[in-house]
Amino acid sequence: MHRVTVKRKEHFNAAHRLHNPNWTDEKNEEVFDKCNNPNWHGHNYEVIVSLTGEVDPETGYVYDMKKLSDLIKSQVLNRFDHKNLNLDTEEFKNLNPTAENIVKVIYDLLRDKIEEKYEMKITLYETERNFVEYPA
Repeated sequence: MHRVTVKRKEHFNAAHRLHNPNWTDEKNEEVFDKCNNPNWHGHNYEVIVSLTGEVDPETGYVYDMKKLSDLIKSQVLNRFDHKNLNLDTEEFKNLNPTAENIVKVIYDLLRDKIEEKYEMKITLYETERNFVEYPA
């Protein structure tokens, strides 16, 4: 049997503020610059979920893409789209919503719903030129 990677791309819009409450305002501004704006700022995020596995000889699928789309919608988009990540989500109440932390949260949310037999990687674009992957 052969292994294939399938990918599903979705997008969501969200606001956030990068801020460490243990630091002074000056240090937060020095480290996070404009991303520390107390009035928030937003991104048009793109998320790509990659699953690698064996092709099922009966369906020809690695993973049902409709099922994957529905999982991303229920676990990620409904939770984060058009939200202020700092204020509106439990996941980031006490976790700085950097791209690095967001991608790990998304991974954990989906990993709980997708069988371990599938290798999974999440790619998150914060901007056209800035993106992160987990696991690395």
